[in-house]
Amino acid sequence: MKRSPKETEEGAGLVTRRGLVLTTLQLGFMGVLGLRMRQMQVEEAEDYRLLAEENRINVRLIPPSRGIIYDRHGVTIAENAQNYRVVIVQEDAVDIDRTIRQVRQLVDISDDDIARALREIERNKRSPFVPITLADQVSWEELSKVAINAPALPGVTPEVGLSREYPLASDFAHIVGYVGTVSPYDLERIETPEPVLLIPNFEIGKFGVETKLDLELRGRAGTKRIEVNAAGRVMRELGRDEYTPGHDLQLTIDHGLQNYAQARLAGESAGSVVIDIETGDLLAMASAPSFDPNLFVGGISSKDYNALRDNKYKPLFNKTVQGLYPPGSTFKMMTGLAALRAGVMGPRETVYCPGYMAFGGRRFHCWKRGGHGWMDLDSAITQSCDVYFYEAAQRAGVDRLADLCHEFGLGERHDLPMSAIREGIVPSTKWKAQARGERWNPGETLNTAIGQGDVLASPLQLAVMTARIASGKAVTPRLIKSIDGVDVPVEDAPEMNVPANYMALIRKAMHNVSNGTRGTARRSRIVADGMDMAGKTGTSQVRNITAAERARGVFRNDQLPWERRDHGLFVAFAPFDKPKYAIATIVEHGGGGSSAAAPPSRDILLYALYGDVPPLEAYPKDQRERIKTQHEEMVLRPRQSGGQKASRV
Repeated sequence: MKRSPKETEEGAGLVTRRGLVLTTLQLGFMGVLGLRMRQMQVEEAEDYRLLAEENRINVRLIPPSRGIIYDRHGVTIAENAQNYRVVIVQEDAVDIDRTIRQVRQLVDISDDDIARALREIERNKRSPFVPITLADQVSWEELSKVAINAPALPGVTPEVGLSREYPLASDFAHIVGYVGTVSPYDLERIETPEPVLLIPNFEIGKFGVETKLDLELRGRAGTKRIEVNAAGRVMRELGRDEYTPGHDLQLTIDHGLQNYAQARLAGESAGSVVIDIETGDLLAMASAPSFDPNLFVGGISSKDYNALRDNKYKPLFNKTVQGLYPPGSTFKMMTGLAALRAGVMGPRETVYCPGYMAFGGRRFHCWKRGGHGWMDLDSAITQSCDVYFYEAAQRAGVDRLADLCHEFGLGERHDLPMSAIREGIVPSTKWKAQARGERWNPGETLNTAIGQGDVLASPLQLAVMTARIASGKAVTPRLIKSIDGVDVPVEDAPEMNVPANYMALIRKAMHNVSNGTRGTARRSRIVADGMDMAGKTGTSQVRNITAAERARGVFRNDQLPWERRDHGLFVAFAPFDKPKYAIATIVEHGGGGSSAAAPPSRDILLYALYGDVPPLEAYPKDQRERIKTQHEEMVLRPRQSGGQKASRV
């Protein structure tokens, strides 16, 4: 049908309006698109450029070098050595199983190491960018093979790292301790683990100074930005922020004296501590037998660990601070001083010793079956009469005795950066009520008087006690001499709260122990001019002596199994006129203190005084041939010159 001109005109107008609307919409869309393109290309260009960079640039941590540990003379006792390893980043690896098989063709990797690496990869699924160690301690040749084949090994990187090393091995094991790689347990016990702890094979302190000062030694990680291609291969390094190395530490320990003490105690289960009386510097802390801390750095084998664990002499046990022993007669100076200070006994007052004291319906025996007769303080310490000190403690009371002991460092946990330091026990009425919920039995005071019963002390505490007796000052032990070359200041020690004349009486009696004709340690005296030693022997029982044994006089330790023999102890200081060093030694199950602990203590003190293996002239003439043979048989390290700082690797 033919349309009229009017209808044609209306239709044309409708088409024109539709076209206009469509054109407008198109222009609007193009305008919005153009504005968006301008926004993305101009205004947001930097943001998108950053996103693109992040897709091809990885930021990785640079592990810091651990601080070096030196002895007091600058001799290195813990350092860092280069360690070659091969790591894999699962985020960059295309096929982990295939890549590991390829790496094994180049590097000798055990099945155990592969299993460990796969466990770590599984555990780090949420952090696929964290490198996982495939092989550690690889040779330079193996590292070179991996480096040459790197283009065909996506995600695999050969690395040069640092690993802890202890050049003096067992000498410092119980003091410095050792490091180990971060374990899942370490990460669990730290509330907010630092990213540096996720670095493969990163080492942290596990024992000793290494763990107590781990944060100071650890340092802070650096970062590096590396460019990777689409396959995850590292193309180049774009920049880095260097790490901050850990602090270097200098200990107060003398490496020569420490080595001599360890060698002198060889073959025994023993511990010995030497302290500088003036400064409180710990010069030697020998615990025998010891162990090689290098075994723990890379992970100790089950065979080696079981051998250490099952050794009856307990080489992993630090006897100087962890071992607690009844101090025996080395405690008697405390009992005598407590009675003098309390005013319940005079300096020249005598007590009769018939060989026992009757108290509470039982007999408390003296070590000398027939008794010592009349004893004053000097002769009681010199001959170690038990009955005199039973009487002294009974008069003073256990609480006064306990108060004095704490002042002299017993029953106190000395603040040192070492593992497993224990505070020991000084019993009192308050202590027993709190620890056991029981009232004090007066008979227990007599056992306490001679360092038995509940009294427990470590060699460190006994050395501090002896240093305070020798100096008359509250000497504080210290282990750190300097940090990064800056000396740690020595604090002035306050005077002890004991009259000086009483302290002088105790020191004179200790001198008679080593030098008097009836002294219990006379065989271990020092004869060199000006080096007289003052000491006190001690024997602590680890079993009860039966009435039948006492009646027969059967007390011989050498007829008993080793673990049932008495402990031998000795404390001393020298020189007597101008005290410089104090020592405390325990020989587990060694028998009497005069025979087991006094001789090695004398020898170690002499080394400290001379600064080297002591000359034969310092010993009594009848002992010189034996001492000469002894020194020839001892395995000693050559004394190293000081001041040479190890360079960082």
